[in-house]
Amino acid sequence: METLLSSSPSVVVRSSLSPARTIASPSKLYSAVATFSSTPPVNGGFRRNHHSLPRPFTSSTAPKFSIRCGAGVKEIKESEFRSTVLESSRPVLVEFVATWCGPCRLISPAMESVAEEYGDRLEVVKIDHDANPELIHEYKVYGLPTLILFKDGQEVAESRREGAITKAKLKEYVDSLLETISVA
Repeated sequence: METLLSSSPSVVVRSSLSPARTIASPSKLYSAVATFSSTPPVNGGFRRNHHSLPRPFTSSTAPKFSIRCGAGVKEIKESEFRSTVLESSRPVLVEFVATWCGPCRLISPAMESVAEEYGDRLEVVKIDHDANPELIHEYKVYGLPTLILFKDGQEVAESRREGAITKAKLKEYVDSLLETISVA
């Protein structure tokens, strides 16, 4: 059985398949027929609609994040590292973070809580990964966030921890570190 798919004299397509749908009215048939032309389509054949496509982030449209330090947490730079961390009389917990780091933002409230709770025995500081490349290289910080405890100007052995951590686990970590350095 042959089926006429187009009634246009310029396009005649015949098929042996039975029609899936029959159009009775010639006006409906005209709207269903594709038109072919030798002239190139305007705008590459794409119709512009009133909805704009989402644009990729640029430096001016990307969301801006900042390293926020709450009560008890201090952000320091390479120039302050020696006086704040290495020459401190108290142990210093250093958190290496970046503005673009999601896990860094996740643990920020827990770090603020630890800074408040252990403020009499421990100092907590943040160092921006992107703004302090020499410290990142010197202390071989490969993952963010990275926590390192310093005492008497030295990194405490076994104190390095990378990645996000819950508030309860962070307190366990700090308690074990403080117990370790008080025994030593």
